Amino acid sequence: MTACGDLSGRRFETAILPNGIRVICCRTATRAEYFGVAVNSGSRDERAGCFGLAHFVEHTIFKGTTHRRACHIINRMEAVGGELNAFTSKEETYVYTIFPNGNLGRAVDLVADLVRDSVFPAAELDRERDVVRDEMDSYLDTPSEAVFDDFEDLFFRGSQLGHNILGDSAGLDTFTSDVCRRYLTETFCGSRMTVFYLGPEPPRKVVAMVTRHLGMLPAGTPPVRVAPQTTAPAGERRPAASHQANTVIGATAGSLYEADRHAMALLANILGGPGMNSRLNVALRERRGLVYTVEAAVTRFTDCGVFTVYYGCDPGDNDRCHELVNRELAQVADTPLKPSALAAAKRQYLGQLVIGSENLEQSAMNMARTMMYFGHAPSVQAVAAAIEAVTPMALADTAQRLRPDLCSWLTLG
Repeated sequence: MTACGDLSGRRFETAILPNGIRVICCRTATRAEYFGVAVNSGSRDERAGCFGLAHFVEHTIFKGTTHRRACHIINRMEAVGGELNAFTSKEETYVYTIFPNGNLGRAVDLVADLVRDSVFPAAELDRERDVVRDEMDSYLDTPSEAVFDDFEDLFFRGSQLGHNILGDSAGLDTFTSDVCRRYLTETFCGSRMTVFYLGPEPPRKVVAMVTRHLGMLPAGTPPVRVAPQTTAPAGERRPAASHQANTVIGATAGSLYEADRHAMALLANILGGPGMNSRLNVALRERRGLVYTVEAAVTRFTDCGVFTVYYGCDPGDNDRCHELVNRELAQVADTPLKPSALAAAKRQYLGQLVIGSENLEQSAMNMARTMMYFGHAPSVQAVAAAIEAVTPMALADTAQRLRPDLCSWLTLG
């Protein structure tokens, strides 16, 4: 094993099994433990005609294995007060459990059983289709969430990244037990899998257990992805049954590996981070009372990324809000921050980073994702150094990507 990095005083150890599985462990004195599997495969990796399959498999992976029925799977961790969770993103799928100390063996055995031997019983799939359809309806009934899916469809048009994670209702009927099992076998393989653990157990013990339960998985092949083609900025306003107009404005932000990724993250925090003092919150809410929520974010993929601004407002105020957002985007590109203002922004961002690292569940997800894509543990210190190195001109250069004439936008309502 390799010892590396530290995150808020925590030490990491990493290992790579012969079949390619990456293992990352953070030994820390907690009363709850976190164990799971992150798979480098998500909705963008689905074949045409199978949109929504990754998400459906994530839902139905709990419905039965060659060793357990669905009720036994649910009760296995809940019997000791634990939780069993899963979620799907555009490029990843996570299956993990949170449990009180002393139950690591139970957790490893169960998670390995799910990702290795799920059988997707037909009767269970029929019931789960209705659950997923209800989830689809819930999104459609929530324009503030649906607008993000619709915006990505517009922004990444013609690309696998464009279709939403849930897929569509018609496609659900084509996801048979054989289809789900084949997807599991092809994607939940060694070369795509990262196993993560956060808790008090010795890392060598964790690696030995993972080797015993998952070391027999085939290596398989990593995903092959085609970067989306650059398209001209586009904008649309579509009707929606909502009291508010919900808008997303976005521009190209670069990939996970982009040199200016830390400058872009800092810029997003300055413009629309969680603080009430973000520039967009001050401009739209504090000074003018036009919105309740306005936020900026950067979503990065392995070969591209998108910077977005979201706000919800009275439909009659939408054009004014859009104008104010554009004014702020242009200003950060045209006028470099004063050194004192940049120093204050860095201090706020780094403080938020430290507080965020205390969320153990998110820390576990972050260490898995960092190990998956970078091959090492996350480090607050490394991020802090990169943030401190950002200069006013570097920030302004990064902001050139966000000029209003380079942005696409979508309004629902």
